[in-house]
Amino acid sequence: MAPFGRFFERFVFVFCTTFFWNSAFAQLRYTIPEELDDGTVVGNIAKDLGLDLSAFNARGFRLVSGSSEPLFQLKNTGVLSVQRKIDREEVCERTATCVIKIKTVVENPLEVHYVNVEILDVNDHAPTFQDNETRLEISESALPGARFQLQRARDPDSGSNSVQTYKLSQNEHFRLEVMDRGEDGKIPVLHLHKALDKETARSHRLLLTAADAGKPPRSGNMNIIIDVLDVNDNMPTFTQDSYSAVLNENSPVGTTILQVNATDVDDGLNGEVVYSFGSNVDSKLRQLFDVDVVTGEIIVKGLIDFEAKDRYQLDIKASDKGQVSLSTEKSVIIKILDLNDNAPEIEVMSFSSAIPENSKFGTTVALLSVHDEDSGLNGKVTCSISEEAPFTLTPSLQDNMYSIVTKSQLDREHQPRYEVTITARDAGDPPLSSYKTITVTVSDVNDNRPVFSVSPVTFYLMENNGAGRMLFSVSATDSDEGDNALVTYSISRTREEDKRMSTFLNINSENGHISALKSFDFETVKSFQFQVVATDSGSPSLSSNVTVNVFILDQNDNPPVILYPVNSNGSAEGVEEIPRNVNAGHLVTKVRAYDADVGYNGWLLFSLQQVSDHSLFGLDRYTGQIRTLRSFTETDEAEHKLVILVKDNGNVSLSATATVLVKVVEPKEAFAASDVKSSAKVDEDTDVTFYLMITLGSVSVLFIISIIVLIAMQCSKSTDYTSKYLQETNYDGTLCHSIQYRSGDKRYMLVGPRMSIGSTIVPGSHANTLVLPDRRRTSEEPKAPSNDWRYSASLRAGGVMQRP
Repeated sequence: MAPFGRFFERFVFVFCTTFFWNSAFAQLRYTIPEELDDGTVVGNIAKDLGLDLSAFNARGFRLVSGSSEPLFQLKNTGVLSVQRKIDREEVCERTATCVIKIKTVVENPLEVHYVNVEILDVNDHAPTFQDNETRLEISESALPGARFQLQRARDPDSGSNSVQTYKLSQNEHFRLEVMDRGEDGKIPVLHLHKALDKETARSHRLLLTAADAGKPPRSGNMNIIIDVLDVNDNMPTFTQDSYSAVLNENSPVGTTILQVNATDVDDGLNGEVVYSFGSNVDSKLRQLFDVDVVTGEIIVKGLIDFEAKDRYQLDIKASDKGQVSLSTEKSVIIKILDLNDNAPEIEVMSFSSAIPENSKFGTTVALLSVHDEDSGLNGKVTCSISEEAPFTLTPSLQDNMYSIVTKSQLDREHQPRYEVTITARDAGDPPLSSYKTITVTVSDVNDNRPVFSVSPVTFYLMENNGAGRMLFSVSATDSDEGDNALVTYSISRTREEDKRMSTFLNINSENGHISALKSFDFETVKSFQFQVVATDSGSPSLSSNVTVNVFILDQNDNPPVILYPVNSNGSAEGVEEIPRNVNAGHLVTKVRAYDADVGYNGWLLFSLQQVSDHSLFGLDRYTGQIRTLRSFTETDEAEHKLVILVKDNGNVSLSATATVLVKVVEPKEAFAASDVKSSAKVDEDTDVTFYLMITLGSVSVLFIISIIVLIAMQCSKSTDYTSKYLQETNYDGTLCHSIQYRSGDKRYMLVGPRMSIGSTIVPGSHANTLVLPDRRRTSEEPKAPSNDWRYSASLRAGGVMQRP
């Protein structure tokens, strides 16, 4: 190793011979000797390229190597060092200049740099002969000037370190000539200077020395033993001056390449010719080719690969079978014809697996390199990409390099992932192709607003709800992902009405559950409206809103209120005087009452809870009128107490009672009392009439609003039917009600109370019932959606909605 050390000390270890730049590429060149120890520094690539060491690791600076084991390694400091000992003779066999090409890649921005490392030869091999000793048989009849080709020495080193000179030991019969074969090196030839005499010397021993020109030089020796034979004075002669052939690569074993032919004018065994390889045909060639001993046919023995070598030169020796065999050699040139037997190779040098969906046109996704081992048209490669993907291929500055860039707008919600197939096809006949598929993921950008499942939203809420309990909920979805799809809810405060409603409503920001901070009263508020805002968690965030319509449903929470009779202290008691001579059916008085609820909850029925004589007085259950059932007799008492029960028709009925004292007087007293009473009753009736008008006006307004809402909702459901009401001539002023219900395929409306004095409702009767045509039913009644509501309207006040 001392000579190698001195060589290494004298050698300029690292230098940069070429340094050219463009926007994305640079090239460096280093020179090192072979056989350096592991870890020896070749050069600082980062420093030579002028890269910022602080961002060195962040930019992903790395080597791009093929499938074979790498010879170099790149450290975190940007230093390129030897990873394992490099034997130039192994890496670059029979090559004058040994250059190893390395590709390096730097991300953000993307840069590709080429590093060429030239491996200089070190004289670490001595010339060697295939055999330490060779034997030649030369006839004594050989004339001076005869030449005998010897086995050449081999030295794996290159240049001046390879075999340069041959030296033959001193003798009087032979001289040494050297024939230069160029690529195949120098071949020693033994020249007969003086004729041999077998009687003088039966054999001669010579020493052949091969030496290189290294410093210090190395050498190798081979002993030559020459046996002198008797006369076989004619050598075989080839029929052609030269032989050449063209052979397709990958030709099958056993293929005949060509046939050589040699003749010998001697007779017998001295003229019978056999063929063999010359002594300089090495073992590698003998593994690829063979020669038929008898016919001289050269045939294929192994795999012929144009990419390994495109030309071979073989020495074919023709020998006779004389006792002292004579032979002659002829070189055969075999040219290899390239076939398209190598498919292009695709190498992904840089790849961004995820790309934002708002990337601009022309954004680089990946950098590719293609290579074909074939030559000419067989090695010319074109690349293409699947057209359905929103990407395209653009050629780079370097040959056979391409960039995959975006060609149209990306949308993750439409397609979050692409399988991009790159096709590389050569121009051979037939062409060969290779494919590479990469997966490109489209990353999300907050470009979608939350969307409510229903807009606008309508809810129906029963009054007297519990404060703080969840009433209903809204839901919105966002087609983005991650934080961009995380939706939070809030109540809008942009309008004055929203600010007022937000004081008694609360919404859960995570799930959209809405609760009330107080209990609602149908008699105070019938409906209200507010807006809910759904906001995602993207940056910047996006939002949308929905209008929520809430309708309050009535409950039976108001008992009936007695309007008449009412005495001065506010109790429901009154006194009525009637003449004794009245007939049956005489109107004694009328109990008036109202209920603030609507529908069934406000439909009042009257009944006698307590009466002194059931045969004397009767009460109309719908109008509250008290009439006599028969004439008075002398035995009837003069004073009768009637307790009237007024109750509504709610599920849990509420009621009130009124007491009427009926005094039976003689006709004269009754007329006198009626004059006094009529004057007092005028004022009372005026007050009662005023209250009734207010009540009737309020109820009528609510009724009209309810009818408008019902018509709008029915029209939205494509429901078309007409209601008709019964008219009765003896209507006495009591507020009437209607009830709609369904029986089988028919719908009914029950109108009441519009009945004559003493009329009753018989169970199962259709009295006062209208049959309404149901035009929604054609061939089949459609199924109602889960949030469908059926409505029944009260002619007294508003509308009552009940869930089926």
